[in-house]
Formats: sequence, structure tokens, C-alpha cells
Amino acid sequence: MLHLARGITALNRGMFAASKWLVYAIVLLMLWEVLSRYLLASPTSWAPELATLVFGPFFLLGGPYLLHLGGHVAVDIVSAKATGRLATALTLVGLFLAAAFGLILLWFAAPLVWQSYSYGETSYSAWNPPIWPVKLFLPLAALLLALQALADAIATLHGSHPGPEAGSEASVETGADAGPKTGIQAH
Repeated sequence: MLHLARGITALNRGMFAASKWLVYAIVLLMLWEVLSRYLLASPTSWAPELATLVFGPFFLLGGPYLLHLGGHVAVDIVSAKATGRLATALTLVGLFLAAAFGLILLWFAAPLVWQSYSYGETSYSAWNPPIWPVKLFLPLAALLLALQALADAIATLHGSHPGPEAGSEASVETGADAGPKTGIQAH
């Protein structure tokens, strides 16, 4: 089970790494829009909207690995003072709530993607691109979030190392020294 948990973490780490590159696409799109508007006096109808559509996958694909790194906002008034079994129990409760959230989101998002695809939904803008490819990232991210929460729960139950040491790649990515709470290392 721990091997499967590490595989899920590695998958999410890859998605996280890939999604970081989408920021460059957004910047280039907005740069093109500014240049075409002010230097060429010919603004595009598609660049600002495409930048907005690319932001969705960027935002969604980073979330599951960020959960692993402990980078989401958390109210840790009680858990910061907990030790031993209580700390483990609180971690597991939080992870199971995150998994439940991901599964509920998946349950409701998947039919919306299918509906968008079957109706041929578009953005109703001047450019008018199909929307379902962007909406597809919502159930994908929800599934990856649920899987990552379960993977972290497995690692917690196995008593895995609490995380990478300060200065490791994960701590540099988030700016945190503590690393992930569960310690699954993606190799």
C-alpha cells in the first residue's frame, strides 16, 4: 500500500511540475495581447480569454500535491499542540475530510463536464471556444486530490517519515521548512 501511495504522490508531483509551466503560457498570452493592442493597434479577441482558460488547469493541478506538502490553509490551533496518537488521529481526520471533499466534487463535476461536451457548450464570447476541455480538469483534479489525501493517510498510518528536510526541493517549492506532514517522497 505504501508503494501505491508513493506512486500517487509521484503522479501528483509530476502534475504539479507540469502545471507550473502554464504560468509562462499565461504571461506570453498577456504579453502578446499588450503588444498587439498597443504596438500593432490590433487587439486580439482570444488572448485574454485563453489566458483565463489556462489559469483553471494551472490552479487545479497544483492542489493535490500542495495538499501533500502541507501548503493549504489550515487552522491548527489544536493540532499544533497535539502529539502522538492524537496528532495522528487529527491528521487522519483532516485527510479523510479532504478525500471526501475531492470525491464529492468529482461526483458533481463529472456530469457537468459531460453535459458541457454533449451540448457543445462554448464561452459565448467573440472568440467562442468550447469549454468542456477546461471543465475536464475539475473532476481530474478532484480525483487526484482524493487520491493524494488517501495516499497521505496510508503514509500516516504506516508512520512514514514526517517529511523532507529543510532545503529539499519540496521545501523550496513551498517556502516551508517543515515539508509535508505525511512524508511520502515522490522519487
